[in-house]
Amino acid sequence: MTQTVQLPLWLFILIVVFAAVTALSHFLLPSVRWFFRRRLERAVERLNKRLTRPIEPFKLARRHDMIQRLIYDPQVSLEIVNYARSNGVPENVAFQKARDYAREIVPRFSTFAYFSFGIRLARLLANAVYRIETAASNETTFASLPRDATVVFVMNHRSNMDYMLVTYLAARSSALSYAVGEWARVWPLSTLIRSMGAYFIRRRSRGALYRKVLARYVQMATAGGVTQAFYPEGGLSLTGALQPPKVGLLSYVVEGFDPEGERDIIFVPVAINYDRVLEDRVLIAAGQRGDRRFGARITVVVGFVLRKMWRRMRGHDTRFGTAAVTFGDPLSLRRTGAEVPVSELSEMLMDRIAQAMPVLTVPLIARVMLQTQAPMSEAELLSKVGATLGQMPQRNRVPKPEVLAERVARASARLMKRGVISEGAQGLEIVPGQEPVLAFYANSIAHFPSEDAAPAAEIAATAGS
Repeated sequence: MTQTVQLPLWLFILIVVFAAVTALSHFLLPSVRWFFRRRLERAVERLNKRLTRPIEPFKLARRHDMIQRLIYDPQVSLEIVNYARSNGVPENVAFQKARDYAREIVPRFSTFAYFSFGIRLARLLANAVYRIETAASNETTFASLPRDATVVFVMNHRSNMDYMLVTYLAARSSALSYAVGEWARVWPLSTLIRSMGAYFIRRRSRGALYRKVLARYVQMATAGGVTQAFYPEGGLSLTGALQPPKVGLLSYVVEGFDPEGERDIIFVPVAINYDRVLEDRVLIAAGQRGDRRFGARITVVVGFVLRKMWRRMRGHDTRFGTAAVTFGDPLSLRRTGAEVPVSELSEMLMDRIAQAMPVLTVPLIARVMLQTQAPMSEAELLSKVGATLGQMPQRNRVPKPEVLAERVARASARLMKRGVISEGAQGLEIVPGQEPVLAFYANSIAHFPSEDAAPAAEIAATAGS
């Protein structure tokens, strides 16, 4: 027992390393994890006191536990058996496939990443690019929602900036959980997005097993009271107009709803409009080709954003006009009735989005110039824009009369700088070939009637096709 044992140095170092790792994993690390877990729980308690809708325990569950719960769900287990039979593979292979899908879908929500980093980034970026306008009724609408209901924001999709805007505006109320497509599965963007509670979906996947795993996750999150955000259109609008809704995620929510349960589901329509959509020419080009291949690389987008933020921090005005967000009339699934067809429900929600659409300066200018199709002076343009604005519903008008002249002058200058309109001897006129750009913006308010709206709608439809 007291004899000396000689060991090679490399073996001695290896034994020490293994001993240290064992000590850390069994004694030190659990204590450290408990310490930080307690601090996190206290931080969340303080945060929940100032949020209108506190963060639900479901959102704070460990990702590993959520994945286990999902793959052992009875409905998912049944689909695993069906998959194994249909594809002629062992059930353990089908089970591993379901596990892979669950790992891909389930987010890794971080309260710190969301409220300390994500919200600050969203606020900085949104204010660097736009002047943010919100309806006065937004706060009242959100505050009036039942505290024990699950809130689902249903939004139109104009730009990838939509995520930033709504995250920023909802920051004082709750933490949102987004459904994002394949575009966001790029490292390191994917890690950031997952930490902010977003979950990835394969929009083109038609496999029954994948759909079941996704459906059960959405239904579990909804039953757990997680505030969510959907884009019923399924993708960015290529024409600027509202697109026919797709019912995928919405159908999962409705199928998992229990009318006799304690928790109602409240859909909040959200209408978003811009004086400048950053991706407008990319979207227009894709619409003209008839595909959804977007040529903008992530490096180009990141470089553009960083330049804007740098100029903003140096005191330059880098904004592209106004971005406006308006909440429409909420819709209770319990009152509407879960037996209502999902297609009809989606149409109801899209109609409420349309009726809440903010009316901004550039869409007004685009509508007037497409209607007129003739050069006009700046005074004539201002007069026609003011008259058109006066025909819009009162609650949808964003530029107030006292600032309309300044907004029209700035918007016209930006359109001239972009080469969309020009100032000739007879006044302001459309640059040949730029009609699709104006149509893209005019289409966002094309559903609001006004004098001479029919000719303008025909021109916009022709230019956007």
